[in-house]
Amino acid sequence: MTVPLGTMRATGDFVTVKDGEMFFLGRKDSQIKRHGKRLNVELVQQVAEELQQVESCAVTWYNQEKLILFIVSREDLVKDYIFKELQEHLPSYAIPDELVLIDALPFTSHGKIDVSELNKIYLNYMNLKSDCKLNGKEELWGKLQHLWKSVLSLSEDPSMIPKESLFLPSGGDSLKSIRLLSEIENLVGVSVPGLLEIILSSSILEIYSHILQTVFADEDLPLSKSYATKRKFSDINQEEADGKSSHQKCGMPLNCDNAINAFIALNRGSQILSLNTTRFLTKSGHCPSACSSDLTSQINIQNVKSINPPPIIEKSEKPSFVAKVSEEEKPVIGAEKLELRVRWRSDTGKCVDASPLVVVPAIDKSSATVYIGSHSHRMKAVDLYSGKVKWEQILGDRIESSACVSNCGNFIVVGCYNGLIYVLRSNSGEKHWVFTTQDAVKSSATMDPTTGLLYIGSHDQHAYALDIYEKTCVWKLKCGGTVFSSPCLSLIPHHIYFATLGGLLLAINPATGDRVWKHFCGKPLFSSPHCCLQYICIGCVDGNLLCFTHFGEQVWQFSTNGPIFSSPCTSASEQEIFFGSHDCFIYCCNMKGHLQWKFEATSRVYATPFAFQNHNYSDETLLAAASTDGKLWILESKSGQLQSVYELPGEVFSSPVVWESILIIGCRNNYVYCLDLLGGNKK
Repeated sequence: MTVPLGTMRATGDFVTVKDGEMFFLGRKDSQIKRHGKRLNVELVQQVAEELQQVESCAVTWYNQEKLILFIVSREDLVKDYIFKELQEHLPSYAIPDELVLIDALPFTSHGKIDVSELNKIYLNYMNLKSDCKLNGKEELWGKLQHLWKSVLSLSEDPSMIPKESLFLPSGGDSLKSIRLLSEIENLVGVSVPGLLEIILSSSILEIYSHILQTVFADEDLPLSKSYATKRKFSDINQEEADGKSSHQKCGMPLNCDNAINAFIALNRGSQILSLNTTRFLTKSGHCPSACSSDLTSQINIQNVKSINPPPIIEKSEKPSFVAKVSEEEKPVIGAEKLELRVRWRSDTGKCVDASPLVVVPAIDKSSATVYIGSHSHRMKAVDLYSGKVKWEQILGDRIESSACVSNCGNFIVVGCYNGLIYVLRSNSGEKHWVFTTQDAVKSSATMDPTTGLLYIGSHDQHAYALDIYEKTCVWKLKCGGTVFSSPCLSLIPHHIYFATLGGLLLAINPATGDRVWKHFCGKPLFSSPHCCLQYICIGCVDGNLLCFTHFGEQVWQFSTNGPIFSSPCTSASEQEIFFGSHDCFIYCCNMKGHLQWKFEATSRVYATPFAFQNHNYSDETLLAAASTDGKLWILESKSGQLQSVYELPGEVFSSPVVWESILIIGCRNNYVYCLDLLGGNKK
């Protein structure tokens, strides 16, 4: 074929030019996107080749979903040792999924690595693993121990994992739990329903028992989950267990009519509830700066005449600007317009994964309180402005549930790892009532302002409706899967929505507990559902944000490149939906499911964003978000442009809450942080 002189052709090679010479760096087709990060697979190969035991190696991106490292070794080696070495030299997103030992690397006739032949080798390797499945239940315990150590990157020593070991406290996380699930199902050769919930909430012994009951159901089993459940909750102290009766009456009736407080309550995801505040707000001229989601969206509160929210100002006449974010683009720190500065921090003793509840009394705004719990079993009430601890209550176990306030303002409700739901007096922390479920409670309660009932889920697979004044369980419903996330209330139609790790989204009648409809999403739902006037949205671990009508019809889905654990939130106008993904992006979509903009953070986004008005410029709406590496991001909500970034000294799984120009968030360095959002200096 004849081509004009001087024709240039793209070779697909990356080079650097120095002194007139080109130095080869790697192939363009070696660039992949993995766990939300750009990765050159040749980097993995180079690091592996430098290991003493490795003679040669190659890396493939099998089916664009698994990173496989093939090794020709100089001597007998242990795979776990290689993985440990790689973890010391590579970032987590570059660690291979599988390591395959081979005798020699295959080459093409041109002298290049034969990738197609490597794929065949891996396929044969997988088939061989399938042939090496369990010969019987006797092998399960040992192989489960091996997988546990492998997924958690624990040393492969001969000692046994203690039977009471729990996955998350042992170093596991949501992504690792999905990997362990996949490894176990590959080992046993069948799908194991409900296993993910067991991995996340139960001991390794209970995981073993669950697999036995599923895979070897026709054989006599030495263990039963009922035994494990009894063991798990046998150490609940008697004082707390006294409140377990679902029909226990209040010994001293609470005259709630004489004790109603006017307040504004703020929760993660721009949830704002304003009760009995109209007169105060009108007289004072105060308007909360946060964009109300709970008022106008989550429970359609504007339709309840007894509750009058303050006016929310947001300009939405112009169409949203679509920010074109390249995959290589990083935050431009020089473009910041605002500054985050720590006002105070409060030590809780252990990791703070719960999100804060902020309650602002209408009569005395200066006495606003932050309520938050931690892994240290402590539930704290902290003065919003000074950071002074008002009270502290030690509960029975770890707290990851975020607190919810009662409609009278006198109580806060929080779930606990010991399966108990605590109702505490908001002014003192004194226990008013304790309700018992049969497994850990990580779900956060939602309050119905029209009835005062509180709704919450449990790892025991039930949804509960509680009357804290009568100290009664009004109803409970089996949900068909662990309820990890928090329920969401809609008043029109009057539905309470629950999501399960079994992949079910349920619409329930709040008055009766009857199921209205259900939708199977196919994968676990860690994200909490979010309501607006027309739709209900929820994120899924398959990377999709799903949107439904209130009658259960799916309207659209929006796809990201990583699992979604973050819960969605909406702007006050309900024109935009904000959420994060494990692909490291923060997203903004419109109500038709079309991307408006996306912003690349520096790590996975687990937390739920919070939309709020700029306290200095009331016509500007901002978005607060957090990535797991500890960075707090303040973005302009219409464009996604970076306004400010601040790095906390620990991982962050808590979600931010903003009141006026104050941001509150928990951190895994054991502290709750309160930061002032200050206006930037105009140049």
